[in-house]
Amino acid sequence: MISFTIALIVLVAGYLLYGKYVERVFHPDDRTTPAISKADGVDYIVLPGWKIFMIQFLNIAGTGPIFGAIMGAWYGPIAYLWIVLGCIFAGATHDYLTGMLSLRHEGCGQPELVGHYLGKTTKSIMLVFSVLLLMMVGVVFVYSPAIILANIYSTKIIWIIIIFVYYIIATMMPIDKIIGKVYPLFAFSLLFMALALLIGLFIKMPNIPELWSDLSEYNFNDNPAWLGNDSFIGKNPIFPCLFITIACGAISGFHATQSPLMSRCMKTERWGRPIFYGAMITEGIVALIWATVSMYFFYYGGWKELVSADVVQQFTSQVDGGKTLLQFFDAPSVVNHICNGWLGVFGGILAMLGVVAAPITSGDTAFRSARLIVAEAIGIEQRSISKRLAISIPMFGCAIALLIWQMQNPNGFNVIWQYFGWANQTLSVFTLWTITVYLVQQKKNFYITLIPALFMTVVCSTFLLISKQAFGLNSTISYTGSAVVLVIALVWFYSWYRKVMK
Repeated sequence: MISFTIALIVLVAGYLLYGKYVERVFHPDDRTTPAISKADGVDYIVLPGWKIFMIQFLNIAGTGPIFGAIMGAWYGPIAYLWIVLGCIFAGATHDYLTGMLSLRHEGCGQPELVGHYLGKTTKSIMLVFSVLLLMMVGVVFVYSPAIILANIYSTKIIWIIIIFVYYIIATMMPIDKIIGKVYPLFAFSLLFMALALLIGLFIKMPNIPELWSDLSEYNFNDNPAWLGNDSFIGKNPIFPCLFITIACGAISGFHATQSPLMSRCMKTERWGRPIFYGAMITEGIVALIWATVSMYFFYYGGWKELVSADVVQQFTSQVDGGKTLLQFFDAPSVVNHICNGWLGVFGGILAMLGVVAAPITSGDTAFRSARLIVAEAIGIEQRSISKRLAISIPMFGCAIALLIWQMQNPNGFNVIWQYFGWANQTLSVFTLWTITVYLVQQKKNFYITLIPALFMTVVCSTFLLISKQAFGLNSTISYTGSAVVLVIALVWFYSWYRKVMK
C-alpha cells in the first residue's frame, strides 16, 4: 500500500504543479469562446463548468480506467508507474492541449486540427481513421452492455435495439437535453464507487506487492495456477503491451475526439485546466484504485474472500486442466465480485452502472463526435435536424453492419476490441505530433509533447511489429525495428525544426 499511497499523492501533485506549468505554457486568456461566437443551441452551447467537467470525465472514462487497469494490474505494481507518469506527462497534457487547441480553432475536431498542422494528406488519413475508431467504440459499447443486461432480463437483441435507439436520440438531440442531464449522475456514481473502494483499501490495508517487491512471493503459494506459460502475461510482454492495455488512465487517443465536444460548451478558456487536465488526472486516480484493488484480488488472494465457495471449488477443479486464475476471472467478473463483496447490494448497483451505463455513455458521445467530424469535413451545418439526419442515418447504417458482423463471428468482439486498442493509441501519436508542431510554431516549450510523442510512436510501432494481429515478428526484430522508427522520427522532426527556425 506504500507504492499506491505515493502514486495517489503524486497524481494530485501532478495536477497542482505540472498541470499549472502546462497551462502557463499554453497561456489561456479571455478571448471569446466558440460556445458564444458560434452558439447554435445544439452542439455549441454554454454549460456550467462543473457540468462540463462531469461530462468530460464520463466521456473519456467509460469502462476504460476500470477494465484496462484490471488487465494492466496483472503485470504487477509496474502498472503504477505507467498510470502516474503516463497520466501526468502524457495523457493529461494531451487532453488539455487538444481541448485548448480546439478552443483556439473555433471548436474544430481532431482531424481538422491534424490537417491544419500536419497537412491535408494526414488530415484525410485521420478523418477516416478517427471515424472508424469512433464507430468501433460505439459498436463495442453496444454489445458488451447488452450481454450483461440480457443475463438480468429479456434478450440480447432487445437490449441492442434499445441501446441503439438511445444512441440515435442522444446523437441527434442538443447536448444539454440528454447528455447534459444524464452524464453528471453517472459520473458521480463512477466517482462514488472509486471513493468507496479507496476507503475500503485503507481500512483493509492488504499486503499487496510494492514496486520494490519480489513478485514471486505473491504467486499464490497455495495456488500454483496463478500464471502459467499460456497466461496473459506469458503471451504479452510488458513493453509494449502494458502501454496498450492501460490506455484510459494513462493516455488515450480517443480523448482527442471527445475534448472538442466540451470545448464547444466552455464560457472561458480559463476553465481548461480543471476540465481537461483535471478530468484526466481524475481518471488516472480511478485507474490507480482499480489496479490496486485488482492486485489485492489476484495477488493477495482476495478472490477467495470475495467469491462464493462454489466458485472457488469450480476454479480448483479446473486447475489440473491448465486453467489459470487470470483466464478464469475476466475484468467484468472482477468488478462484479469486488463491488458486491466490499459494498454489498449498493455496490452491486454501482458495479452495474460501471459496466453498463459507463460504456453506453461513451458510445453515444463517440457517435456524436463522429457526426460532427464528418459534418465538419464536408461542410454541412448541424443546426437543422434534417442535416443531422443526413449524416447520422448512413453512419448508424454502417455501425449496424459492423455490429451484425461482430455478432455472427464468435471472436468478433475480441477482434474489434484488439484493433481498437492499437488504433486508440495510434490516434494519440498523431495528436501529440500535432500539438508539438503548434508549440514549435508558437515558440513555446514543445518538449512537453515531443517526448510523449516519441515514446508513444515507439510503443505503437513496436506493437504493430510484434503483435500477431499485425506482422507477428519476433521480439529482436520488433524492438530493432521500433528503434529505427525512433531514429527516423527524430531526424524528421529536427530537420523540419531547423527549417522552421530559419
